[in-house]
Amino acid sequence: MKLFRFVLAPLALAAFALGAVACGDDDGGDGKSVTVYSGRSESLVKPLFEQFTKDTGIEVKVKYGDTAELAALIAEEGSKSPADVFFAQDAGALGALRAEDSFEKLADSVTGLVAADYRSPDGTWVGVSGRARVIVYNPKLVQESELPDSVKDLTDAAWKGKVGWAPTNGSFQAFVTGLREVEGEDGAKAWLEGMLKNEVKSYQDNKSIVSAVAAGEVELGLVNHYYLFGFLEDQGESFNARNHYTAAGDAGSLVNVAGVGILKSAPEKDAAGKLVDYLLGESAQKYFSEQTFEYPLVSGIAADSRIKPLSEVKPPALDLSDLQDLQGTLALLRSAGVLK
Repeated sequence: MKLFRFVLAPLALAAFALGAVACGDDDGGDGKSVTVYSGRSESLVKPLFEQFTKDTGIEVKVKYGDTAELAALIAEEGSKSPADVFFAQDAGALGALRAEDSFEKLADSVTGLVAADYRSPDGTWVGVSGRARVIVYNPKLVQESELPDSVKDLTDAAWKGKVGWAPTNGSFQAFVTGLREVEGEDGAKAWLEGMLKNEVKSYQDNKSIVSAVAAGEVELGLVNHYYLFGFLEDQGESFNARNHYTAAGDAGSLVNVAGVGILKSAPEKDAAGKLVDYLLGESAQKYFSEQTFEYPLVSGIAADSRIKPLSEVKPPALDLSDLQDLQGTLALLRSAGVLK
């Protein structure tokens, strides 16, 4: 049994319900269109695709959906998949398809634009934007000197009932997958159980946590770094929340990426290559920096000045492709009593 089918096939049926690829029939390798399966939301990346079409004349046909479900669908479709490019929300799904030998090797001139930590070691996928896990905190309730150096400290009695998380959220589950790699299965389970014992409060998503922290419902929350900056843009610097990065090597400072790979079965490899080039180009990288407050991954493009430079973030030493075992993480979350 293939690894990918073992890990993700239960999601495949749901993936088939995601709907047909937008626009008309594939026109068979004429370079006039490229088909993308995108785990990144339409509201986020549609402007990029529209600009790519304006700049190149290449139409982008998109199937939007959950990253893990789209990856499972690609595996099910095999060589008959209409997809040219997989645009994943996180590296784990890219790693799963890499394990299936689904991707073309990208040119060194493409992968070389991105630091080795944020691309596949064999050159089959490349990150296009990054996001760090942080602890968002309420500065009126917590002094900076009191903030923990590690997410492991959040099980201490001092934080009882004062921390929020979003256990059904994909970014939290990717973090737990990283935690399993850093601390081992037993260590990760012990932390999850310790958090429950310490009366952690559950929220639907990252935005809800940031809002709850600012409102004083909880003092700390586990989120991706960029959510705070949407609130700061809308409500100003008086918004009552700030980000804290944990110590070097701590799972709480995991950096994950959104990334792309070109499928070996891609009918439109040339057009796919042009889209990958575009996503790593100056225009798209500035979009990620200025509009979504993510980390651009190509050198020479600066992140928002309010965000800690990526070079100063010290995440755990992981091959991001190893964050592929979502089913194992879901099983652990159920075993620990976090999910039912």
